[in-house]
Amino acid sequence: MDLDVSARLRGVVMRLSRQLNASATHEGLTPSQASALGLINGRGPLSLSELAAIEGLNPTMVSRIVGRLDELGLISRRQNPQDLRSAVVEITDQGRQTHDRVRGERAKVLSDCLEELSAAEQQAVVTALPALEALAEQLINSSTGQRDK
Repeated sequence: MDLDVSARLRGVVMRLSRQLNASATHEGLTPSQASALGLINGRGPLSLSELAAIEGLNPTMVSRIVGRLDELGLISRRQNPQDLRSAVVEITDQGRQTHDRVRGERAKVLSDCLEELSAAEQQAVVTALPALEALAEQLINSSTGQRDK
């Protein structure tokens, strides 16, 4: 694929991300905290090393993020049964409710903006979704060392 296309796609993703991240601040969360909360909600209990690998963050940063989410009562930590030296984090009921509100706000922001597009542009977005979902999965897999050979 052409590098210009990759650069354009990255630019679009970054602009969308910045705008959507603003909705997390209404809940008192930073974008990194909201992202971690979403991953913990969607993927179930995760070790801190798994969370760091998926998020592409260093362990110290993940520790800070998890510490704050724990302080807020949005996640809980427990000893990892597979590795007693490490912890596993999982979402609490309060965390799930917070995540649902952030997700709902983000969906509303996107929906409102999509309504401003022409019918053809809306259809183009819908048509592109499967490819974008596959691309996102490839990026996640490549960052966690699970890329198909």
